[in-house]
Amino acid sequence: MDINLPKKPDGTTEHLLSGENRLVTIIGANGAGKSRFTSNVISNLDPNHTYRISALSAFYVSDKPDTLPRSIDSQYAAIIEKSSILRDSAVKNFDRMIAILINEELLNLMAYKVDSFGETPTKPLPPTRLDTLITKWQEIFPDNKVLHRQGKLIFTRRDDKDEYSTTRLSMGEKAVLYYIGATILAPKNAVIFVDNPAEFLHPSIQHIVWDTVEELRRDCSFIYTTHDLDFASTRSENTTIWVRSYDPATTTWDYCVLPPHSTLSDDIYISILGERKPVLFIEGDETHSIDAKLYPLIFRRFAVKPLGSCDKVIEAVRSFNDLKAFHNTDSYGIVDRDRRNDEEVESLRRRKIFVPDVAEIENILMLEEVIKAVARTHRRNPEKAFEEVKEKIVNLFRQQVEAQIIEHTRHRVKRITQTVIDHKADDIEGIKSYISNLNAIIKPDEIYNDISGKFRYYAQKGDYQSILRVFNHKQMIYQSNVAYLTGVNDRGHAKSRNRYINAIIRILKSNDENAHIIRKAIERCFQLNID
Repeated sequence: MDINLPKKPDGTTEHLLSGENRLVTIIGANGAGKSRFTSNVISNLDPNHTYRISALSAFYVSDKPDTLPRSIDSQYAAIIEKSSILRDSAVKNFDRMIAILINEELLNLMAYKVDSFGETPTKPLPPTRLDTLITKWQEIFPDNKVLHRQGKLIFTRRDDKDEYSTTRLSMGEKAVLYYIGATILAPKNAVIFVDNPAEFLHPSIQHIVWDTVEELRRDCSFIYTTHDLDFASTRSENTTIWVRSYDPATTTWDYCVLPPHSTLSDDIYISILGERKPVLFIEGDETHSIDAKLYPLIFRRFAVKPLGSCDKVIEAVRSFNDLKAFHNTDSYGIVDRDRRNDEEVESLRRRKIFVPDVAEIENILMLEEVIKAVARTHRRNPEKAFEEVKEKIVNLFRQQVEAQIIEHTRHRVKRITQTVIDHKADDIEGIKSYISNLNAIIKPDEIYNDISGKFRYYAQKGDYQSILRVFNHKQMIYQSNVAYLTGVNDRGHAKSRNRYINAIIRILKSNDENAHIIRKAIERCFQLNID
């Protein structure tokens, strides 16, 4: 549904269109009026499709139940009125959430028993919403197990016989249980408002929890209200609303709406937090580049900032680190390898610029482990899929090997020419002298022969990793047919490149074993482990 935002001091308002703003983060300093802003938004929506989540409210007794028609409190009251089994003993929102799911579980078990009475069941017991909650919670806390005991949830550690109730869970464990369970109980196509989503969560799992929740209810929209920039920076796909201030006399707010993928400006950082996450500057833009979609999911403890060109990334890292005494924030960069040699790459890495062991970002998505992870996710044979992709890439490189040799030679000659003129010539006569002797100084024949020998060897041997390191070819994903071979889409699909990229993004957001494999493969590609 479309969302009308509150009135600004000049009398104007803004609107969030349905479909374009499924994920929204409302941020602002303490006292800026975020909570009133959110309440105003809620008051203008259809209450039957509006839903609130607050861990802080859920864990403590309140004499003011949530009156929204589909709230947990309202659902619980409706069940108590009809149930002859459930007692009206849950006074906390968290306990009511658990009671609703347990009641549903019991009713499903009874219905299953009635349907199969006197017969051997021919169908398995269908999964319930409680099953979903337990599965997702255990994915985030894999060392814990959830058991059913006499209508209650009982918890235990793996390889530990000690069993305990929810009262002995840590606040973080309870918060995750609540956030997932409460989201499961939201009505279809709801706008879910989450107050202070980082409450009780360790920073290391915030992104995992909310990636899981958002993926669990793709039919719903999520609007987060927070002052925690660490959390806000994990929501790279969100539309961000920055609430600067509130005027109670006129009931107006000073705020601005930033589009999805936009980076938060320094004045927003300064107004909210005194200290920031380490910054990772990358190439590309916020909207269209693969870099901006991929790297926030790989390097998750960084605030990722797309800057456009390679030169801007290098300059930003230098400038930012020169001023570290003022802001106390570490700064790093990522640039494509392109046609740089090993010496150039090492020089960049010494300056905190990470360079992958492949030519460009498209090649990162063609790493062996990445291809196999995508194939496994789509129930294809990973070994077979990779071998077929590898064969196609090797053949593409063989077809273009001479063109690739020339491009690398041209780049090397250009770099040496710049170095010679920049460092050797102090006057016009020096420039003229070096220009007249460039051929003897640069020796392009030797450069060509050196590159040609290596590239033709890679082509002859089918050295896949070395080919990825030197092969600059933007059409690689499409022409390799990797999307079809890994089961992402049908053969020859016009949008196979985008679908393959999106499949990898979905895997990374799922945070399962394949996501872990992809992250580690890409980290190894950069010769580091910084996450």
